[in-house]
Amino acid sequence: MTTQEILKLCGKGEQTPVQLKERVLDNYEVGKEMVCYANERGGGTIIVGVNDKTGEINALSRLEVQEQTGLLSQIAEQNVKPAISIKTENVDVPGGQLIVATIPEGINKPYKDNKGIVWVKNGANKRRVIDNAEIAEMMSDSGTFRQDEALVPGATMADLDQEIIKTYLRTRFEASFKAKKITYEQMEDASADELAGIAISGMTVEHLFKNFGLIRPNNGITYAAMLLFGKHTQRWLPTATVKCVSFIGNSQGGTEFRDKMDDAEADGGLLVQYNAMMSFLKRNLRNVQVDPDFNSLGQLEIPIGALSEICSNALLHRSYSREAPVRLFIFDNRVEIHSPGILPGGLQVEDVLTGTSFPRNKMVFTHGAFLLPYTGVGSGFIRVRELAEKIEVLNDEKRKEVIVTFWRESNQESVRGYGESVRPGVRVTDESDRGNGESVRPGDGPGVRAKDALTGKELDIVNYCTVPRTSKEILARVGVSYHSKNLAKYVKSLVNRGLLKMTIPETPNDPNQKYVKA
Repeated sequence: MTTQEILKLCGKGEQTPVQLKERVLDNYEVGKEMVCYANERGGGTIIVGVNDKTGEINALSRLEVQEQTGLLSQIAEQNVKPAISIKTENVDVPGGQLIVATIPEGINKPYKDNKGIVWVKNGANKRRVIDNAEIAEMMSDSGTFRQDEALVPGATMADLDQEIIKTYLRTRFEASFKAKKITYEQMEDASADELAGIAISGMTVEHLFKNFGLIRPNNGITYAAMLLFGKHTQRWLPTATVKCVSFIGNSQGGTEFRDKMDDAEADGGLLVQYNAMMSFLKRNLRNVQVDPDFNSLGQLEIPIGALSEICSNALLHRSYSREAPVRLFIFDNRVEIHSPGILPGGLQVEDVLTGTSFPRNKMVFTHGAFLLPYTGVGSGFIRVRELAEKIEVLNDEKRKEVIVTFWRESNQESVRGYGESVRPGVRVTDESDRGNGESVRPGDGPGVRAKDALTGKELDIVNYCTVPRTSKEILARVGVSYHSKNLAKYVKSLVNRGLLKMTIPETPNDPNQKYVKA
């Protein structure tokens, strides 16, 4: 650091990353500052030889530099627990020298003073940390603790949803079931334990989950197991949920809303919460016709793939140490998805936008890939930016959350009471058709629908099949029985119309057949 650079820095006074000391006189107080910076993102700097009140330079003599440098090293070793290494640099200024001590961000957080107190920066000052959740977050950030590996006291295997476990097993061991020619009907009829035994001879779900670390050897249920497979997850983890509100207007402080999700819709694990978020988005965002072909399928105004990726990210990568839900807000001009906790591992927004991945919840991230639609290779935000141009990502360190904003068309005309709005040339049908996602040919009168337009259920199926789904999953989605008539009405008809396609088209009756949006 040059003399000019250090003088300019001193002239700005004390701030979060810089502390000024005329001399090191109180080892304990300086130790507290070092603790703060060891716990701080990016660390910090202590400059010795500058009055912290006036910013006036009071240069150190050569002898003082030696004494003060030795004292700083001693404090870093004896007054910070665990001990840290610091870097010191002497900078020439008129009348002598200044000491610039750089304290790097630590890799063994939380750091404490020699009285066992954790300190963090609070602007130019510092504050004592007493919140266990904040301490857990610091430990998670440095990799010394992971919330999803913690136990859920009192929970047992009986509190896990067997059907979701079966969904997980079908996906995880799909190749094994296919090789053994196990049909979908056989998998549906089997219990979760039977499926585990088919996948791996002699295995049960309990033994399998113990091998994976989802269940402790003493049968204790981990956060990860409860988050992924819990029947009523919120009974055990009340804030591990989602809240969805569609506001009238553009203010989060607004008192009027078009739609508010009932808590019961998200009462369950991450798959239930994900489906609740996607359902809420689909019923509150409008569908627009983007293809010039009059009979083409309308598309959600914000690409469904982009929304799906961000919803998955919010649930998988949120901080479960923070007592707050994931929040989804829809405004007239934007959609906001708030995920508790800032980016982990020191990541910045630029890092995630260019594909850097650092999973905070490794257990949830690893096993959630068999339930939620994400790849887990760091390409999520890259794909989102390709699908949706008008997107912003904020790593809000003050509010301790990551906020992803999708901007809606600014020239839209909101329909008060529902929230559907239209782009120029596209109208919404009358209130009786609300929710069908049907669009009207430009110039047609109110309520005139496009020929062969999709019903609400059909549109939901097409959007639901953004990721491959089985016929049983599709029929369960729309709430009808698994019957040949329903299969023809809700699945085969959409395949025949080119809206869905088979994942194994060469063998339509393959037991592993799935359907995906064409």
